[in-house]
Amino acid sequence: MSAGSREAGLPGRSTVMMTEKDEDDLARKDVWLRALERAGLGVWDLNVEAGTCYYSPGWARMLGFELNELPADADFWLTLLHPDDREAAIASGERHMAGQSERIETEMRLRHKDGRWIWVLDRGGIVERNAAGEPLRLLGVQTDITRRKGAEDRLIQLNARFRLALEASGTGMWHHDVITQTSFWDGRTHEIFGLPAIPGDVPTGLWTSLLHPEDRENAVREHLMPQETGRTLRLRYRIVRNGGLVRHIETLTRFVPEFGEAGQFVGTVRDVTEAWLHEESLAYAARHDTLTGLLNRAAFDEELNAAIETAQERPFAVYYLDLDYFKALNDVAGHAAGDRALSAIGTIITDVLAPASVAARLGGDEFAIIAPLVAGGGPEALGERILARIAEEDFGEPTGAAKLGASIGHAVIMDSTIKPADALARADDACYAAKASGRNRCVAFGEGASGLTSGLTAARMVSEAVDAMEDQRLKLYAQQIHILGEPWSRSRRCEVLTRLEGRDGRLIPPGAFIPAAERFGMAARLDRWIIRSALNRFGHVMNGPAGLVLGFNLSAQTLSDPGLWDFIDHEATAAKAEHTNIVFEITETAAVTNFAAAERFVHAARERGCRVSLDDFGSGLSSFDYLRRFPVDSIKINGDFIEDLAGSAFDQAIVRSIRDVAHAAGLNVVAEKIENEKTLTLLADLGIAFGQGFFLHRPEPLEEIVSRFHGIAAKG
Repeated sequence: MSAGSREAGLPGRSTVMMTEKDEDDLARKDVWLRALERAGLGVWDLNVEAGTCYYSPGWARMLGFELNELPADADFWLTLLHPDDREAAIASGERHMAGQSERIETEMRLRHKDGRWIWVLDRGGIVERNAAGEPLRLLGVQTDITRRKGAEDRLIQLNARFRLALEASGTGMWHHDVITQTSFWDGRTHEIFGLPAIPGDVPTGLWTSLLHPEDRENAVREHLMPQETGRTLRLRYRIVRNGGLVRHIETLTRFVPEFGEAGQFVGTVRDVTEAWLHEESLAYAARHDTLTGLLNRAAFDEELNAAIETAQERPFAVYYLDLDYFKALNDVAGHAAGDRALSAIGTIITDVLAPASVAARLGGDEFAIIAPLVAGGGPEALGERILARIAEEDFGEPTGAAKLGASIGHAVIMDSTIKPADALARADDACYAAKASGRNRCVAFGEGASGLTSGLTAARMVSEAVDAMEDQRLKLYAQQIHILGEPWSRSRRCEVLTRLEGRDGRLIPPGAFIPAAERFGMAARLDRWIIRSALNRFGHVMNGPAGLVLGFNLSAQTLSDPGLWDFIDHEATAAKAEHTNIVFEITETAAVTNFAAAERFVHAARERGCRVSLDDFGSGLSSFDYLRRFPVDSIKINGDFIEDLAGSAFDQAIVRSIRDVAHAAGLNVVAEKIENEKTLTLLADLGIAFGQGFFLHRPEPLEEIVSRFHGIAAKG
């Protein structure tokens, strides 16, 4: 369309009698108009000289008008034109009228009758001129492109978000043409590879020249695989940037085929060095002790298993090292000094080991080593070197009269059928002999004082406990926890314990087999058995707000198990045990062994409504600090402060302090080892709400407690 016309009659009208040719022309014109209407196009027909314009019914419908509402004014469309599009639309018509363009073509917005704006594509041009070549008539069509423009806008926004996401993620884009063997990298890809952005194609061979020599062959081969598989491939490799800097790269690549073998590889690239380092750090932490850098117990067990498999071809020695007077160092100089000493011991062991040897901190102040046998030298030589280095070390803090040392036991393993626990038990047995025969020495298995077989006894005890789990000789016991001054039915709570029934029928107390289970890495399995058995058998009694409340002790090994909470949650749900009727008792020692794991477990348990109690509270220097770190419900005062409470003003002061802190934090307090009425009365006077001990209840089979609980519940 063109501005500046004047209103007049419709162009091309005549009162002259039409000839047959005229009628044919009109018929053809009518067909074209109907075709345009069918296509949803709006037709305009401008008479320049008269200043009038014909707007078709389709044009009227497109803008929501009736045909009789449209004036024949050539400038009418200008009244509907969006102000922002006015200049461009008028300029398009004027350029065509001036002969500067072949046609009118512009996109613009017109106001619909209902007030909204619609986008139209306007196309047209001169169809008639006078003798002087001046334009007399222009004809054109307008197409509603609102949907297309909306889609374009959405695509623009999507692309903008996509580019923003790529930018934020540090991701680069690239493609490689198979036929021309040319590649294109965007600016971020150049940056990732440590290069300035170069316009145009990337030089041939640049990428391969930057690949790490050890990764080059695999990286090139794997990049070509999507052409065969048709799938998107994720791969990682290293590059060497200018200056020798090694970076880890991750690429997503896909082959986009065209004709025949032609096509392009397209992909993304990003620097994942920090993520890789983090993954390596996590993998390292999963196998290593954080304090010493040596292997942890789980990793050592794997290494010991592997060594035993080839022991007949490659015999080795296993060593068990236990520090002498370490407790004295902790008591006199504090835990920080103890940690420094353990770290120094780890360094000493690492320094003296041969490359093929491995060492681990099993827990506390106990270490283990696997070392191949060396021709010309006995296995005791390694132990003697470690002892010599420890003797030379200045641990920086006094330990009283005794200096920190070590007792070491070793055993030669040549049998591939020996159980790993028995192999370690031999070294442990020798270590015990070294400690019993004077400490600070290295003893071979079978040497030393006769009858000193604690390690083997412990190993056999663990084996007995494992067998007892399978043949129902491990028994569930429990001890009630009372609200002081109230019958047990008010609290409904008890601590789950266990007893091992020997093959002769005698009951073996937990103090005889639980330490052995912890020493040989079986504590987590034992705890799981206790929790599963109690929930499976008595979970139905723990249902509802008036259900039985069971407390479970968790060892350090158990807390370190990353799958612990999922296991407990599954067992509780399957047994229909109310989560709020489950209590977990965690000692400070267990928590400090793996604080991060303990913290994760406590938060997961509390989120599901379970209760958590800090056991043996007050036994360590960090007890009060743990109240800030763990969202616990209650604390259980260490029994050492309760046994002689009536006769010790100091113990009474400790109990008052614990009570005040607990009450300030909104926590319940449980006193254990209540042995007499005088202690019970004094605890009540001190404001302690809960108690546990032989004076209130002696441990008994859990099923008997449950039987009485049923009777209590039946009475209502």
